[in-house]
Amino acid sequence: MKALLQLADVPRSTYYYWVKNIGRPDPDAKLKALIQAIYDEHEGRYGYRRIHDELMNRGRQLNHKKVQRIMQELGLKCLVRMKKYRSYKGMIGKIAPNILERNFHAEKPNEKWVTDISEFKLFGEKLYLSPVLDLYNGEIITYTIGSRPVYSLVSTMLDQAFSRLTDVDKPLIHSDQGWHYQMKQYRHALEERGIKQSMSRKGNCYDNAVIENFFGIMKSELLYLKEFESIAHFKQELSKYIHYYNNKRIKAKLKGMSPVQYRTHAQQIA
Repeated sequence: MKALLQLADVPRSTYYYWVKNIGRPDPDAKLKALIQAIYDEHEGRYGYRRIHDELMNRGRQLNHKKVQRIMQELGLKCLVRMKKYRSYKGMIGKIAPNILERNFHAEKPNEKWVTDISEFKLFGEKLYLSPVLDLYNGEIITYTIGSRPVYSLVSTMLDQAFSRLTDVDKPLIHSDQGWHYQMKQYRHALEERGIKQSMSRKGNCYDNAVIENFFGIMKSELLYLKEFESIAHFKQELSKYIHYYNNKRIKAKLKGMSPVQYRTHAQQIA
């Protein structure tokens, strides 16, 4: 036995621990059943942090690391994922300078825009969200969503954003160095409207922190809080959420107003 333990690189203490406990009832059996029930109730949308919070709400005082360990043992993973879409494919077009330089303050609407693409995994399918955010008030000007990160996802978004502009509006638009934003078609569309292009430095998410923050807020307030019946249902709820985000969700830095309220108020007193 000693030779077998050495061959398997298993400590003697570990071996005797398991020999001693074989046949004993699992002390975490009820907890495991409850965690599995919560996971199933929310159709896999809860990770260990939210399941830990739900257990606390039900009067179960325990460490979140224990919940994480048990979920790993049970093979339970959150099925909802939102992550930064890595669209950088090297130099396939032209890289613009970082004109924005993390100056996220704007004096008026349509002065500075930021954009990016995030990837969702929902019901085993991938979705790609491409919004435009106005740095003046944090308002989502427009967005597109699709099942593939094709160029039309960005070009359609751009056309929709342009419809918000007057003849005198010439915003700066900032993005990362994704291949969509390097393309000649994209740069030409901006040039036609007299819009300056700015790009983050390679691999530096802080250069586009405001749009990254929006993705994080939406994940917390929509993806992890709502239950969706289908992809179509999710898209409906996303539309409702962005309307809520623009029109009702107040922000301290906007003097307790929503983005649209802040813009409207500023225009009234101008």
